[in-house]
Amino acid sequence: MRVLITGVTGFAGRHLAAYALGRRAEVYGLVRGTQKKSFPGVKTLRADLLDPDALRAAVRKARPERIFHLAGQASVPEAFKEPAKTLRTNVEGTRNLLEAALALRPPPKVLVAGSGEEYGASPRRGKLREDALMRPLNPYSLSKVLQDLLSFRYFSHYGLPVLRTRAFNHIGPGQNERYSASGFAKQAAAIALGLQKPEIRVGNLRAVRDFTDVRDVARAYWLTLEKGKPGEVYNISSGKGRRVAEILRYYLKGSSVKIRVVQDPSRMRPSDTPYFVGDASKLRRVTGWKPRIGFERTLADILEDWKERLHG
Repeated sequence: MRVLITGVTGFAGRHLAAYALGRRAEVYGLVRGTQKKSFPGVKTLRADLLDPDALRAAVRKARPERIFHLAGQASVPEAFKEPAKTLRTNVEGTRNLLEAALALRPPPKVLVAGSGEEYGASPRRGKLREDALMRPLNPYSLSKVLQDLLSFRYFSHYGLPVLRTRAFNHIGPGQNERYSASGFAKQAAAIALGLQKPEIRVGNLRAVRDFTDVRDVARAYWLTLEKGKPGEVYNISSGKGRRVAEILRYYLKGSSVKIRVVQDPSRMRPSDTPYFVGDASKLRRVTGWKPRIGFERTLADILEDWKERLHG
């Protein structure tokens, strides 16, 4: 099985590559020229999503049977700063990749990784299903909605076997510190190592989110292309809402020193939703997927990962 992963050096991309290698797949990873190489076992191809000629050549060289499209601009704060760049990267970049896939014979199955943020917010504290109205609240989520609709067009109009996913909040080792779980863990690790005074800076702790371990999300991506139906869209979520404060409490409880909690306005989003939980029953029914990694194990693994990174 030959697979191509765009965004292979990213948070989810690295975990998906590890899972694919464990399945004995021949893994190609697409990276931009300025990015460092991916980890051993992955064959690196260099091309920018916004360079259609280079992208087409890279896809032709890999000749993948499956493409996992995870690359893109994924930061909400960055999207507010540069909305046009976000739209171009996530929409035009996806179009270029789908065109490159369409040129192969036979065309590969393609998974386009979307986001639960496309929905905007859960209605009346219910769980969001795939048929929920999409009401994007920021430039990032708008770009993902457009990417989603564009991907469906390549299935409906050209017959390209495209499947889409909408993953809700995924956390785990290797995540950027700008996300709450990783940010709290980094600060807790720095305190434990004596690198920071006993103080954790936080944003909105009252928000309710649907957290899934990134390693379970990577497995969901794989199973979606293996068992899902082209043209369909699948939510990836735990189905359980947790306050962000639960993550903070875990790290405070595990600390050997008393930690002061400080509200940091810079960690607040310009727009935020109070409650955001997904319904992944469709994915479970079609693929048999369900989360395997417990919430506390995920938080512990994030903390250990940060201790290793900071100690190094």
